[in-house]
Amino acid sequence: MEKIEELMVITMEECGELIQECSKAIRCDNYSDNQKLIEEIGDVMCMLELLHDYDVFSWKDIYERVEVKKKKLA
Repeated sequence: MEKIEELMVITMEECGELIQECSKAIRCDNYSDNQKLIEEIGDVMCMLELLHDYDVFSWKDIYERVEVKKKKLA
């Protein structure tokens, strides 16, 4: 498996773990100062940074998309 494929698989796994922690936070009404949630968000962020390092995407494109999504959610 090439490096980018490996990073993509790990990113999928980390996103799945974040989904689980979000679900647990909702069930337990535990949002602020939730260490496990912070860890999973950090793991996903790490994977995004690594994907960026491998030129899978540009931060410019991502921040443009962020603005589109924020407007949609407003």
